[in-house]
Amino acid sequence: MKRAAMFGDGKAGLAECPTPVSKNDLVLVKVHSVPMCTEYKAFKDGYAGEGFGHEASGEVVEVAQPGMVKVGDRVAVMPQYPCGKCALCLDGEYIHCQNVVDVHAATGNTTGTHTYAEYLIKQDWLVIPIPEDISYDHGAMACCGLGPTFGAMQQMNVTALDTVLITGMGPVGLGGVINAVHRRARVIVAEIHPYRAQLARDLGAEAVIDPRDDDAAAQILDLTGGIGVDKAIDCSGAAPAQRLMIDAVRRKGQACFVGQSGDLTIGVSRDMIGKGLTLRGAWHYNRADTPKIMQIIRDSAALLECFITHTFPMKDVQTAWELQTTGECGKVILNP
Repeated sequence: MKRAAMFGDGKAGLAECPTPVSKNDLVLVKVHSVPMCTEYKAFKDGYAGEGFGHEASGEVVEVAQPGMVKVGDRVAVMPQYPCGKCALCLDGEYIHCQNVVDVHAATGNTTGTHTYAEYLIKQDWLVIPIPEDISYDHGAMACCGLGPTFGAMQQMNVTALDTVLITGMGPVGLGGVINAVHRRARVIVAEIHPYRAQLARDLGAEAVIDPRDDDAAAQILDLTGGIGVDKAIDCSGAAPAQRLMIDAVRRKGQACFVGQSGDLTIGVSRDMIGKGLTLRGAWHYNRADTPKIMQIIRDSAALLECFITHTFPMKDVQTAWELQTTGECGKVILNP
């Protein structure tokens, strides 16, 4: 099969590799849609190598034993290879599993664990059925497109009574706007890139704040009657934006870290005790909530068409990565 590869010095394309086979509860999925995430950062840095991606949707084409899916099922592929047996997995919180399966050792395959490819293998309980009225591209948004911020909003119980701040309008943050709009919350965002700031407005954000402004926190307070936002999510992974998020949340409010990276200093007295904040971290969402995210995807079809700004055949992965480095895009999709 073919999969995407980086050749170094800003060059990329396709490489041949063995097609994986199913074994035990690991099923073979023919990939139809690959949402692109942060892999472009390695491309920008001149990295060379193969094996990229952790989001996908596709069709089950091979099963080794009877299980939770069958050949022909349309599915969204969830991230990682958790054990399925520990307390976290059994509680639906598999994303935090500490006993990740060595899939290659278990199956004898040398490929199949990355999504920028024509085929992949995944445990049958980690492929979510996509309803017939939802496309592969939209169904794939159940991964990083909508998943992290959906999980954060589930934790914080975001409702129509809330004003929500989202910092960082990369694809994860933009997906957060869709999730908040679906819940009928009022949405304020912080973003420096003009293209993504406008895209956030197009998706339903009421106001866009430039986090570089010295009075950014004061602007948010002005928009909330001097109180602050009820709930906030950082999708930037940048300490200044994380600091803005905490400063902009009202007393007894909630904030959630989704963007990975950044070292932030938190004042225990000032931020936690004095304001009575609840600070959380969210990576994904509970497996039991998969029907809910599929309903959001169904209800948000028009917004998803706006959110997915570019689609490329996988052979044009270099062009796709080059585009992502400019920031002039929302969610970008490869079609193998």
